[in-house]
Amino acid sequence: MAQDTPQKFSLWTLTAMVVGSMVGAGIFSLPQAFGRATGPFGALVAWAIAGIGMLMLALVFQTLSRRKPDLDAGIYAYAKTGFGNYPGFLSALGYWSAALLGNVSYFVLINSTLGLFFPVFGDGNTVTAVVVSSALLWLMHALILRGIKEAAALNNVVTLAKIIPIVLFIILVGLNLDTDTFAESFWGDDDVSLAGIAGQVRATMLVTVFVFVGIEGASVYSRYARRRSDVGLATLMGFLGVLCLMVLVTLLSYGVLLRPELTALRNPSMAGVLEAVVGPWGAVFVSIGLLISVAGAYISWVLLAAEILYSASKFETMPRFLSHENARGVPSNALWLTNIVVQLFLILTLFTQYAFRLALELTSSMILIPYFLVAAYGLKLAYRGETYDRDPSDRRANLVQAGIATIYTAGLIYAAGAQHLLLTTVIYGPGTILYILARREQGARVFTLAELVLFSLAVLGACAGIYMIATGAAAV
Repeated sequence: MAQDTPQKFSLWTLTAMVVGSMVGAGIFSLPQAFGRATGPFGALVAWAIAGIGMLMLALVFQTLSRRKPDLDAGIYAYAKTGFGNYPGFLSALGYWSAALLGNVSYFVLINSTLGLFFPVFGDGNTVTAVVVSSALLWLMHALILRGIKEAAALNNVVTLAKIIPIVLFIILVGLNLDTDTFAESFWGDDDVSLAGIAGQVRATMLVTVFVFVGIEGASVYSRYARRRSDVGLATLMGFLGVLCLMVLVTLLSYGVLLRPELTALRNPSMAGVLEAVVGPWGAVFVSIGLLISVAGAYISWVLLAAEILYSASKFETMPRFLSHENARGVPSNALWLTNIVVQLFLILTLFTQYAFRLALELTSSMILIPYFLVAAYGLKLAYRGETYDRDPSDRRANLVQAGIATIYTAGLIYAAGAQHLLLTTVIYGPGTILYILARREQGARVFTLAELVLFSLAVLGACAGIYMIATGAAAV
């Protein structure tokens, strides 16, 4: 991961980074997550909205990779270039937090999967589960510190290995689809009004964000790309492929079990659906596929988390100590900070009944600000016409794409609700100490007036969020 490394990634490797980052724990929990919120019609609407919105965001990433090839670690660099130092820091902090919370969800789901066969693991939030998760966490930490230069090649193999059980699930469930069961759940519930369907769709929004987190995987590693044009193409190819898998897994499950039955499934709920079709071996098959998937996604995400801290430190938005690399070229201090925080969140899962759902919702909420800032930067670039001197014909299309992506990501922030926004400030507010340390190291002014207002809002939100958690007002 050293900045001067000669290693370069091909288009396939970058695409595998996108697919590997997106296909982790979330897809294996879609039947239960969607069954709890809506029926097939609401699911179709939700995936249509999410698909169009995230496609526009993917196109923004593609456009920015072409028009701003000098900006590496895109999701952070775009926010800083477009809106200033502190928003850039918040984007890096939000993305890092989403990555480490995603890793927490992976550990919870691994243990919940083991709980299918060994009750001592429960739903992934028992003492035994946390002890096992902690052991795995620090084992992987030690291995990464030794230097995993082959991480990208390993990710290629694991990506293929985890796609196979998902494709087989789709084939087997599709062959056993019961149209009457599908039709009975079609409208979700008795309220088929516009408001009722809208409420069902809104309830799925954070789920769709969670499963799409990782769409920016190629952008984060853009400095390793063999050709800059491959970054955007890999993002688009990876997104479209994963979207097809997710839509099929969601919709086909309604043709096997009714909504109440889907809602009652424990995670990974794909295991319960396949078990209903082929018997107990189906649950074992999906569980093995999930363990492979999560192991690969964990490697991708822990490296992504360390990379974003490392890059932000190199660009003087995070403290200098986070840019330290060990003798094997691994950003060791960034890795230590990431895994210490993961460990703290693993301990916190002991105190929440729905650990996986909490990790899922917090991961989705934390990624919203970085995604919004990327979309807004793409909109700003197209609106001002910057970099469009030689090919103005693309400007209108890019303006529309970025505009839709901005509206979509802003809508997601609204759909997440005030409670989730307050919970994100519990990280954004205290986490700003890293930014303050970085600015003082440089002898620079910490905040502009606008940034001070933004920081004050984050602190007030953090105080309110901590109070909600302490009093039980937040459903954690």
